[in-house]
Amino acid sequence: MPQHAISGLNRLTRTHKLSAAGVATAGAAALVFALVPGADAGQGKAQATTIENVKPVAFAAVDTAAKTQQATIAKQAAESTAQGKAEAAAKQAAAEKAAKAKAAAVAKAKAEKQRKAQQAASRSAVRTAIPAAAPKPAAAPKPAAAPKPAVKTYPNNLDGWIRQSLDVMAQKGIPGSYNGLYRNIIRESSGNPMSINLWDINAQNGIPSKGLLQVIDPTFKQYHVAGTSWNIYDPVANITAACNYAAAKYGSMDNVNSAY
Repeated sequence: MPQHAISGLNRLTRTHKLSAAGVATAGAAALVFALVPGADAGQGKAQATTIENVKPVAFAAVDTAAKTQQATIAKQAAESTAQGKAEAAAKQAAAEKAAKAKAAAVAKAKAEKQRKAQQAASRSAVRTAIPAAAPKPAAAPKPAAAPKPAVKTYPNNLDGWIRQSLDVMAQKGIPGSYNGLYRNIIRESSGNPMSINLWDINAQNGIPSKGLLQVIDPTFKQYHVAGTSWNIYDPVANITAACNYAAAKYGSMDNVNSAY
């Protein structure tokens, strides 16, 4: 070290030395006193000890804050590392579970495919040929429906009444002829269907003879022919009831030649 530098240091007062020590670290303060020649050895030693035991407040606060920050950072790093490991483990577990599920689904599909193939092969092995169904014979054409007989009509006169009555009598098995009916009708009522006898014994008894063949009410009701009117003045009903009565009593209206 140059001599003039050492001389300058020799001129530092004690107050200057303490001021320098107050703003430097303990190591730097010790170095200053070591460089001062002629200093009292005991005094220097005591001052060095005192300075070494003094730690500036500012540096102490910075040191504590740094340590606290380092501890916080270390803790956060540890927590982040732990969280990262947990998330990685969860992802790994989920991936493994998905892979197992996929593998199981593939295995199940493969097994089902094999089962269906075996089932189809089994059916083919035991299936017997099914004979073709015999063709159905063509349906015979339906016979044409017999035409319905035309409804027979009769003229609304004495001829038509007699002919209609004869057809009804033929269906019921009542004998009689056109001539026999016509002859008795003309004698009894002159062909008037509304004719009524109000003077003979029947009239005197309150049951006068009525209609073409002059039938009393009790006889008409007893010998009425089904299918004809219940009106005693109806020409066809009157003729057929009278012929039915004559067949029962005389064998036929043809056998009647007078009041009956």
